[in-house]
Amino acid sequence: MRLALTPHPDFPCEPVHEIAVDVRRTPSGLSLRYVATGDLTQVRLPPAGPEGRADELWKHSCFEAFIRAGDGYREINLSPSHQWAAYRFAGYRIGMEPADIALVGFNQHRADDHYDLTANLDLGGLDLPPGRWTLALSAVIELIDGRLSYWALTHPPGRPDFHHSDAFSLSLDPS
Repeated sequence: MRLALTPHPDFPCEPVHEIAVDVRRTPSGLSLRYVATGDLTQVRLPPAGPEGRADELWKHSCFEAFIRAGDGYREINLSPSHQWAAYRFAGYRIGMEPADIALVGFNQHRADDHYDLTANLDLGGLDLPPGRWTLALSAVIELIDGRLSYWALTHPPGRPDFHHSDAFSLSLDPS
């Protein structure tokens, strides 16, 4: 299923025209494909490096998924640098602790007019229940001048907040 993210109204991003997300639940987890189009020469994408876990990826260009299933929710961050992060929260921004995921596929393509990131995630370590999940999909885009733009399926009122319960607007049934 392909979905469109929109920029937060207080943080426009003229160089990026669109961010689309293809999302699919798999038997072992989640498949995500983020495609950003526009003048990406104006976007700061971290250079690709070795794959690995890192914190605070959201401070730069980063693509995110939040999953609510059962108690609390999980957050997954994917950076163009090939770094990733996963966290478990007991409730709204409380009880944050590292969560275990396996990145079983990570591909990207960079061009002046588009960026394409595909990640296949084994979420077995997240201890998610087998039923319906509710997701919030989002992206942080950093421009070369340092400004940040916040994109999401749904923006709650006020400042950008991907953790807010109103941001969880996509229901995803088991595959």
